[in-house]
Amino acid sequence: MCRQAHTAEMRPARGRQGQTNGVYCQQMELFEKHEEILGRRAELLEQMETRREKVKILRRQQVKESEAAHRRNATLLQELQKIEDLLREKHLPHPNLLAMETRYWVSVEEAIPAWEHFLLGKGPHPTDGPEQTHRRARQKPSTAKDQGLPPRPKRRTAR
Repeated sequence: MCRQAHTAEMRPARGRQGQTNGVYCQQMELFEKHEEILGRRAELLEQMETRREKVKILRRQQVKESEAAHRRNATLLQELQKIEDLLREKHLPHPNLLAMETRYWVSVEEAIPAWEHFLLGKGPHPTDGPEQTHRRARQKPSTAKDQGLPPRPKRRTAR
């Protein structure tokens, strides 16, 4: 009804009643818009409150998880420190064993030059004496026709 009156009001007014009717319709429309805005505001406030509660819950969970991680890390650090302490306290090998190991590595380092020439193919085997200059015997070449297969067995004669 107000919309019709409102559209009618757009026409030139004929008297005072048309003006009051138009003002009344405007007030009603404004009141409806106001109610709509208040309803939307209430919905938004409710959504904000719900989200705020969810964020609070999420933060509490994160704090709990963080505290648990800190406790777990502290426990791991303590265990690592205990292991390090045990390793430091571990007894060293017997001094005679250490001396033998040292002498072994010294002899290996002294023998490296003699073996180096042999391994590079430039000199005789280190255990050969000066009179043993011949080369060691090589393996006989394979008699297999196809080098990828093992040799065929020889035929045996019946007895």
